[in-house]
Amino acid sequence: MKKRHLTIAGLAFLSIGVIAAGGMLTAAPVCAADEQVSFKEDILPLLKWRCAGCHEGSGAGIEKSGLDLSSYAGVMRGTKFGRMVIPGDPDSSNLMRLLDWRVSPEIRMPHGKKQLSSCDRNSIRSWIRQGAKDN
Repeated sequence: MKKRHLTIAGLAFLSIGVIAAGGMLTAAPVCAADEQVSFKEDILPLLKWRCAGCHEGSGAGIEKSGLDLSSYAGVMRGTKFGRMVIPGDPDSSNLMRLLDWRVSPEIRMPHGKKQLSSCDRNSIRSWIRQGAKDN
């Protein structure tokens, strides 16, 4: 099995195992959860891609919750209801509860859309576990 490490749009590190079977090639992505995660290179592009439609500018997410996901300061400021990120503690961070869908369906994020992949959620989880730094 041949493995390659790729960075896709600065969002996540994937290890792609290409397996030849019956003349067909299939790719099996695996997350690298122990990698050092950068807010600027890994997390912010992911938030802009998946969350900025509602949580940036005058989006519905900002109007309803006050959560601005367009910058580090906005993420760390949280919502009008409280903090979203507790550095070092992803399990207690409301951001992970919303993204992991450990809340009622009405407030799961992204609202009304497909859940973020486990790789994307694990990148955010790792960033929080690593101290949620502005790096």
